[in-house]
Amino acid sequence: MMTLTTCIGSIAAVCTTLAFVPQVLKSWRTRDLSGISLPMYTIFTVGVLLWLVYGILIQDWPVIVANAITALLASAVLLLKLKSILNI
Repeated sequence: MMTLTTCIGSIAAVCTTLAFVPQVLKSWRTRDLSGISLPMYTIFTVGVLLWLVYGILIQDWPVIVANAITALLASAVLLLKLKSILNI
């Protein structure tokens, strides 16, 4: 049975993870990343990867799953931004 704390954490994880989907879709469709800050997305992606490691270390599945998905989404935007800067 899921505790109230785990339930709240899981809902928060879903919300914060899903928040990146519109940005990824818009960036992918338009290829316009001029409004995306490279330093911000770099720092954010590193932070999410560290949260993922933390989740693994404490074996907390909501933290692991949410940050694994968020890391993929943030990395996608970061890679698109790098490609736009490097004209690849």
